[in-house]
Amino acid sequence: MIGRLNHVAIAVPDLEEGIRLYRDVLGAKVSDPQDEPDHGVTVVFVELPNTKIELLYPLGEGSPIQGFLDKNTSGGIHHVCYEVEDILAARDQLLKNGARVLGTGEPKTGAHGKPVLFLHPKDFNGTLVELEQV
Repeated sequence: MIGRLNHVAIAVPDLEEGIRLYRDVLGAKVSDPQDEPDHGVTVVFVELPNTKIELLYPLGEGSPIQGFLDKNTSGGIHHVCYEVEDILAARDQLLKNGARVLGTGEPKTGAHGKPVLFLHPKDFNGTLVELEQV
């Protein structure tokens, strides 16, 4: 069902510092910040030869990332994102197999402009999983 690893998302308490570390210290290509109000985050993508790192920073009141940062003040890995060919078929198969889809169960548009869903971390060894249709 799952395809390539699309990205690993890291919540950061200071977006400018995160950008500086990846761009200036590690020498990576880093995108401009992009606000994603539907998800309550500002994102930056670090482009690697085989995948991406997504830096997440809270956007607005009630950002889900703020709660994560309150518990993990230095930041840390927030989720992994896998590609799927058909997000609705993947969702239906996961539900049939007992996995829980977060939210309404309907895909939202993600930072790449493609449909995404999130799966409950308790169903995947404590890891929040994002699926993105490609």
